[in-house]
Amino acid sequence: MAERTLPAPGQDVRLIVADLDGTLLDGDKQVPDSLWPLLHQLHERGITFSPASGRQYAMLAHLFEREADGMVFIAENGAYVVRDGEELSSATIGTDVVHGLVRTVRELVETGLDLGAVVCGKRSAYVERSERAFRQEAEKYYLELADVDDLTRVDDEFLKVAVYDFGDAEARTLPALEKAASDQQVVLSGGHWVDVMSPDASKATVVHRLQEKLGVTSAQTMAFGDYLNDLGLLAAADLSFAVANAHPDVLAAARYIAPSNEENGVVTTIQKVLGLD
Repeated sequence: MAERTLPAPGQDVRLIVADLDGTLLDGDKQVPDSLWPLLHQLHERGITFSPASGRQYAMLAHLFEREADGMVFIAENGAYVVRDGEELSSATIGTDVVHGLVRTVRELVETGLDLGAVVCGKRSAYVERSERAFRQEAEKYYLELADVDDLTRVDDEFLKVAVYDFGDAEARTLPALEKAASDQQVVLSGGHWVDVMSPDASKATVVHRLQEKLGVTSAQTMAFGDYLNDLGLLAAADLSFAVANAHPDVLAAARYIAPSNEENGVVTTIQKVLGLD
């Protein structure tokens, strides 16, 4: 069971990795203003800060553009990692996998489920469902978003297929996609989103590589998350925090509980743990 009492101030931290939606970002899905001065303090201390999200790299770079230099962006739930515009690693899925998933989503729609698929490539994300309600949900996470007539005719290197369910994704869409893509990684990334990625893609794998590259231990790593796609991320850090609004399974897996994203929990917890003003 996670502890609500934070570790003593003054911890030796060298790497901080934070999920965004539901974790670092506020209720309006904006970066809290208090993060910017904190990033300067972290830089002065030689501490690396890395946003880790299911969002597209272009969206992450846009959100953090005022402090993007040198920042390691863990995008697409670990399927695409970029620093200063240069790809550090990627885990792609085959065209046949993408086409199969698109067909599965179309079949589920025919049974009455209200779904939309986003095919995520390195250059852009793509949708064939044009209704405004669906596109508004996709635009929250994908800055580069192209409308196409047929998702099976897209030419790109594919990182992920994300499916939005206007109903209960965990109860309906998740089991269907797990069955359709049993050889891929199928993750519930929010109350309405299910992501299908390569088995090699994960936030945890990227964090372990970062730790090795930076010479950082898990004891020197802080990680923050709120949903099931953050479980591996939290396991990679001794200083693992679930925000108070997290999924019950994440609350159970994390070592500590931070205040919710609405209470600026990530920033205030980092300040307290590092003994910063």
